[in-house]
Amino acid sequence: MSKRVGLEASHAAAEAARMADVDVIAAYPITPQTHIPERLAEMVADGELNAAYIPVESEHSALSACLGAAAVGARTFTATAGQGLELMHEVVYIASSMRYPIVMAVCNRALSAPLSVWGDHSDAMAVRDTGWIQVFCQNSQEAFDMTLWAFRVGEDSRVLFPVMVHFDGFHLTHVTEPVILPEQKEVDRFLPRFQYPFALNPDEPMTHGAFGPPDIYSEAKVAQEVAFRKSKGVIIQGFKEFGDIFGRYYDPVELYKTEGARTLLLTMGSFSETAKIAIDTKKDKGESVGLINLRLWRPFPFKELRQAAKNAETLVVFDRCISFGGPGGPVSSEIRSALYNEKERPGVVSFIGGLGGRDMSVKDFEYVIDRGREIVEKGSKELFETVGIRGKVTGIRG
Repeated sequence: MSKRVGLEASHAAAEAARMADVDVIAAYPITPQTHIPERLAEMVADGELNAAYIPVESEHSALSACLGAAAVGARTFTATAGQGLELMHEVVYIASSMRYPIVMAVCNRALSAPLSVWGDHSDAMAVRDTGWIQVFCQNSQEAFDMTLWAFRVGEDSRVLFPVMVHFDGFHLTHVTEPVILPEQKEVDRFLPRFQYPFALNPDEPMTHGAFGPPDIYSEAKVAQEVAFRKSKGVIIQGFKEFGDIFGRYYDPVELYKTEGARTLLLTMGSFSETAKIAIDTKKDKGESVGLINLRLWRPFPFKELRQAAKNAETLVVFDRCISFGGPGGPVSSEIRSALYNEKERPGVVSFIGGLGGRDMSVKDFEYVIDRGREIVEKGSKELFETVGIRGKVTGIRG
């Protein structure tokens, strides 16, 4: 029988790794991710988890160790945050190009400078084009669920790509919430033992990551892109299989009270739950509003996003990262691109907030909705607006 316990998202992810019976963990502690490797190290030391824990000297070394473990067919897990993910950056590309299905929990943290240990999505957006499957969690339950799901999808022979499970630093990593933990037999039914089809074996020598001259490099990268896009079918299948066993169903794009709504707010991560309260408040006032929670970031869910937004007049996109010199936030840029060729598309307005761990209140989200609707109705040339700071900063089209 499943049990309900209080866990912060960090420990929820560690529990998922334990129940997945990982073989190798290589991680270096960095705020706000530290509780994950600490908990896993305790599990290994206490005999709760039969795994090799590799205490490395940096995040670059952590992911490098994971490459070697995954190459020989080990189920491999790591975790990082912010500057740690940036120190891994060189190796992040290698993991996806080599098709190693490593699972990594990313406790989203703002990038320096100024120095910040608090959460936003600048680290996640810095690695959006590295070829990893990326999903965002709203709460601790989802941190557990998505970590299990990540092993199931990434290790599928039709996929074989690494997966990042994103959850917000401090807002989730250090906040205790009720989490339903399943029985081990249910996890075993959902997650078969990992059999890597290309595992290195001295008795059957092969080459991984050989030198790629110009006459083959393009073909290799296009093949990687084709395979990566095809993984979306398995991603959706994995969501369904998870729901069939555990009773919690997920979608790449999740809708909240969007039916018939003329104004939609799009969010990612833990702030989606705060935004839902703002939607409820406005619904109670008779306003035609709804929320889109973008769960799957890579591969991008074009079809689902277009379907969700097709009948709206205004789509307000809330980013937790600045795309310096660009048209607002990186998420809004992708949304505009995804909707560009649609005959019927909403006016898209970009708002940026929650940077460096700054809170966004329900009132802040109510303002974002009202202001976004006003910009579209007036046909304003304002392209983006930064909220939740001392004063208002608005970007104007040049």
